Amino acid sequence: MFEKQPQDLRQKVKQLATEALSKSDPSAWFEVLYAEAQGDTTQIPWAKLTVNPYLQNWLLTYNPQSQGRSALVIGCGLGDDAEALAELGFQVTAFDISATAIAWCRQRFPDSPVTYAIADLLDIPSQWHHTFDLVVESRNLQALPLSVRSCAIRAVASLVAVQGTLLLINRFRETEAEPDGPPWPLSNSELAQFEALGLSEVRRTLLMDPEQPDVKHIRLEYQRQIY
Repeated sequence: MFEKQPQDLRQKVKQLATEALSKSDPSAWFEVLYAEAQGDTTQIPWAKLTVNPYLQNWLLTYNPQSQGRSALVIGCGLGDDAEALAELGFQVTAFDISATAIAWCRQRFPDSPVTYAIADLLDIPSQWHHTFDLVVESRNLQALPLSVRSCAIRAVASLVAVQGTLLLINRFRETEAEPDGPPWPLSNSELAQFEALGLSEVRRTLLMDPEQPDVKHIRLEYQRQIY
């Protein structure tokens, strides 16, 4: 989330997140950040204007079935991951809580087959429950504080259809101690909640950035067998 970002931008994000948390609205800061960027992608820490490399590697390595299958991208940002899935043949829905981000996606990809929507992970539309064959959650959970972590995890899990796949890409912490964030990396006990919600872990990959050896990322693939 903060990889190779200037200190002033990291500080701004932390301040916005802290203010939103103090107002009991932990997701509110995303729209503020996108709106204040005024079209400048350098002011969005995660806006690389390219598909997430950990997602791209998974797609190339495992070549998931895409034809006739639905996919959902959580917190889609500026749309690059969603567009990559659509290019492979998935029927893609992508949402973000930020109306500015969704408008930005539509401006970047005016002819896209992706259905872009404004939605809140903490208040998921009921028609999406157990609907999608592939759900991609990349770096959104780590951007939410531990006070809403379990609620957010339940929401993510609820989106996966029977026999569907959840691909989770987030920062990882090896301790259960509460981290200073954002971002707030996920712990093993938090990840275990997905299995308690009916998802079976298929494979786990720890990912290390050689330029930031102290930052750990994890890529997890789950499958739902039952509701």
